[in-house]
Amino acid sequence: MMAKSRAKPKVKGALRGGQPSATRSKSPPRATTKAKPGVETKSASRLIDQPDWRDQTLARMRALIQEADPEMIEERKWRKPSNAMAGVPVWSHHGIVCTGEAYKSVVKLTFAKGASVPDPAGLFNSSLEGNTRRAIDIHEGEQVDAAAFKALVKAAVSQNAAAQNGPPAKKAKAGARKAKPTKLQKNEQGVVLLSGGNPQIAKADGDAPVQAFIAAMPGWKRDVGRWLDALIVRTVPNVRKAVRWNTPFYGIEGQGWFLGFHCITKYVKVAFFRGAALRPLPPGESKQKLVRYLDIYENDQLDEKLVVSWIKQAAELPGEPMF
Repeated sequence: MMAKSRAKPKVKGALRGGQPSATRSKSPPRATTKAKPGVETKSASRLIDQPDWRDQTLARMRALIQEADPEMIEERKWRKPSNAMAGVPVWSHHGIVCTGEAYKSVVKLTFAKGASVPDPAGLFNSSLEGNTRRAIDIHEGEQVDAAAFKALVKAAVSQNAAAQNGPPAKKAKAGARKAKPTKLQKNEQGVVLLSGGNPQIAKADGDAPVQAFIAAMPGWKRDVGRWLDALIVRTVPNVRKAVRWNTPFYGIEGQGWFLGFHCITKYVKVAFFRGAALRPLPPGESKQKLVRYLDIYENDQLDEKLVVSWIKQAAELPGEPMF
């Protein structure tokens, strides 16, 4: 818990969207979505016990990307407020190398400059008509040649590096204004702050990178991060920590990640990766059926017992694969 001199965050923004406050109501919110007649619905527990093949495929390709280039930067971009923790996985080195997206029947890996990347194994099988991008569509049960894929990643990184060190830019015409270089925002510690003030911390395992992330959180959000971290450690003593996509992750060895949090412009977004199975439901909905969110705004007051209950429940469920 945070020091007594600091006010605990409240819950006013955590239970927005017309939902009853967790500090005022003891009963769980009622479900508002009804199943269509004749359609069989899967319970959250059944979904949890059956990991989606797309998640497994994307995790496998992530591992190959990291093997191909250990210096690859992983981020999640193009988030929406309703799905901020998900976004699109993006891998970059000297520029964007590729993105990963999961659709209903395919996992798509799109190489930003794939049209000019050598592909002797013919892995590209989608977006072949364009002059810039190329993609690899992976269907359920399909396997991608690991060695050929890693060679493709290395070639894309080399191409990005060559483009950075390419021919000098053309001289500007007389009278033309010079464009001012774009500077990334940094905090007092020199840590780059990305969209929403989220700290850019390299992928790493253990408590140290998580503490580095929390220390770099701007303003009042830092107190929220410290409070959350202490609460999780106290509730789950054997918790495993890591930073992935500039986000602290918490999990159980052998079970997967169960929680993460991220800085958004006006709040801290806490993601319970199997939140649909928690009772009462965390208030924030997600486009991902299993995920639920808790948004913490400045000066919010949280029902600590409720948050502890969510953390404890989440830690007992199978989580996201660790990668």
